[in-house]
Amino acid sequence: MSLAGLQAPPYDGGTLASVLPAVAASLGSTRYAGEHPFDLHDARRAVVVLVDGLGYELLRQRSGHAPFLRSHLPAARRIECGFPTTTATSMGSFGTGLPPGAHGLVGYEVLVPGEDRLLNELSWENGPDPFRWQPSRTVFEEVQAEGIDVTRVGPGYFDGSGLTNAALRGGRFSAGRELDARVEATLCAVRATPRALVYLYWGDLDKIGHTFGCASWEWGNELESIDRALGVLAERVPSDTAVYVTADHGMVDAPHALRIDLAHDPELVAGVRHVGGEPRSLQLYCEDGAAADVLETWEQRMGTRAWVASRDEVIEAGWFGAVRPEVLPRIGDVLALMRDNFAVVHSGRTRPEILALRGLHGSVTADERAIPFVRISPRNA
Repeated sequence: MSLAGLQAPPYDGGTLASVLPAVAASLGSTRYAGEHPFDLHDARRAVVVLVDGLGYELLRQRSGHAPFLRSHLPAARRIECGFPTTTATSMGSFGTGLPPGAHGLVGYEVLVPGEDRLLNELSWENGPDPFRWQPSRTVFEEVQAEGIDVTRVGPGYFDGSGLTNAALRGGRFSAGRELDARVEATLCAVRATPRALVYLYWGDLDKIGHTFGCASWEWGNELESIDRALGVLAERVPSDTAVYVTADHGMVDAPHALRIDLAHDPELVAGVRHVGGEPRSLQLYCEDGAAADVLETWEQRMGTRAWVASRDEVIEAGWFGAVRPEVLPRIGDVLALMRDNFAVVHSGRTRPEILALRGLHGSVTADERAIPFVRISPRNA
């Protein structure tokens, strides 16, 4: 089943890639002047919180666990994170303000051209130079150069990591382990200077969703904790400070009974040299001359369980936005994007703890691609 009938993300009309440029414009950045897809209030200081895995539909469905965020939902925007709906790609879009084809972080696991191996763009283990892999200046670098003080708040191991250097470099880094500690670090940073942009990342909601499922009580409990912390943050920032909350993707629960295991399916792996992407959004790198046969086989076998398309079809339809020439070979020859709650795994190449995960993302369903953009205007506005 091709991608016919699906609309690619509106990269020119306000997606996750538009968030930081719009916030920068509201702070008076001349580099991003005119970036107003969200009609933000002007502010002297801003805090942008990214909650990993907080999809718009999940927030709406589980809003009983989030009274603070629920009170701001009427004015919130339902935007898209981009494609694929995976953290590494979304962080590239968020940090650079560019679509995936331009920043080049085009999936969870992608081919390293010329090296016949996959790169995990999240862990960046044995990865290439992140500054060359993603050479564009980030929004943080641009606004820091304009005199807007930038602080990034997250877990200590993010500082200097491959993904951080590729997508989120610029300004200073402040580490905090627990959410309350990160809120305090954010408050210290935003109070320290009259013109500031502070970015706060929290990833435990995504971890819990992967482990227990996004319909679990554990997910709801974590959302309650996040909601309380956000309420404290919004109350304690200076009165000239805007607070924004967004996410990198949503999530669906994918029961194990609805999964295909490529380790036991020789027909589906015939002609496939590398299986990249992730279980909800596979990128298949084919042996020379095998791409057409792989495409036909996957279309027939997957049927209504997935949208299957060639790299050229996906690019032409605009799912990656404009694609730089050097990024083209990083994208699979054939892409298989799961519908409903289906997934495709490979038990021969995947650790058991990863196979055990229940909540997944990466594909193009509304539950995965829709994210919130919650705006909490300065109190003095």
